[in-house]
Amino acid sequence: MDAFYASVEQRNNPEWRGKPIAVGHAEKRGVVAAASYEARRYGVHSAMSSQTAKKLCPELIFVPGRMDVYKEVSRQIHDIFRCYTDVIEPLALDEAFLDVTENKAGIPLAVDIAKEIKRRIREELELVASAGVSYNKFLAKVASDYRKPDGLCTIHPDQALDFIVRLPIESFWGVGPVTAKKMHALGIHNGSQLQACTLEMLTRQFGKAGRLYYDFARGIDLRPVEPVRIRKSVGCEHTLEKDISRRSSAIIELYHVTTELLARLERTRFGGNTLTLKIKFHDFTQITRSITQSNDLTSMDHILPLAKQLLKEVDYENHPIRLIGLAVSNPKEERTDKPTWKQLALEFKE
Repeated sequence: MDAFYASVEQRNNPEWRGKPIAVGHAEKRGVVAAASYEARRYGVHSAMSSQTAKKLCPELIFVPGRMDVYKEVSRQIHDIFRCYTDVIEPLALDEAFLDVTENKAGIPLAVDIAKEIKRRIREELELVASAGVSYNKFLAKVASDYRKPDGLCTIHPDQALDFIVRLPIESFWGVGPVTAKKMHALGIHNGSQLQACTLEMLTRQFGKAGRLYYDFARGIDLRPVEPVRIRKSVGCEHTLEKDISRRSSAIIELYHVTTELLARLERTRFGGNTLTLKIKFHDFTQITRSITQSNDLTSMDHILPLAKQLLKEVDYENHPIRLIGLAVSNPKEERTDKPTWKQLALEFKE
């Protein structure tokens, strides 16, 4: 979906249509959760501090988030999806993969299904979706971003390699700012340069992800569209009222985050054996530290000592902490699952 949260708010409040809005809080410690396309023209984007956003766009209108409303709209969108296929893999409230190799409407071409879904979302829900159509998830995801907003892009198997060689490395799935910086340092700026890398070199530099990058550069992605997704992690994070640099304060906040994490683990009945600590500093740079145990992490006695151990690896005396987060990941199912093949993915995303 295009600018999903912001678009829902503009739809429900006509006086905000055509104006720059941000879903989030305007106060000093606030963060932008989503920005309308009018706001994005000023450089406003999600995860940006509210103060920075207001400097870029003084006319920016801040709107409190309404997650219950967004969940209901997401359900309505999925009802439209299910008119065509039950093979739907949700990635977030506003994006999903659809396998339409066999579809309920009997429509031969995936691009025609995409057009019909886009039309129905516009007419029935008064919202705009972008769609990417291709023969695997990686290319469908890239295609969905290619002509936003209100985009529709199809990458045919015969065109895939020509498309990939021109693709900026930042557009590859799994390449975030940190990985992109490392890629650039290695002289990899686009798909053509990535194709020239050997599997051995990529796995040496990027571990298991190197195999994915190697395959993606060749248009290969064997991951199926999974209608029932295995939850891979449960986490929570707290943005602090004031930046902290004292160990005693950090330990107290770590205890509060661990308490909330345990409640979420119990509520979701999730078990994993890897704990990840996320720290965002006062200047918005962030780091993560992880540790894996032999047994699942299910109690305060399990998690808090490990969290303290990870915190010792962080230098925050000279870099005050703005946010602390913890997540448990690596469930048993994920440790044993093996991929299978499906042919076609259709993706809608913000």
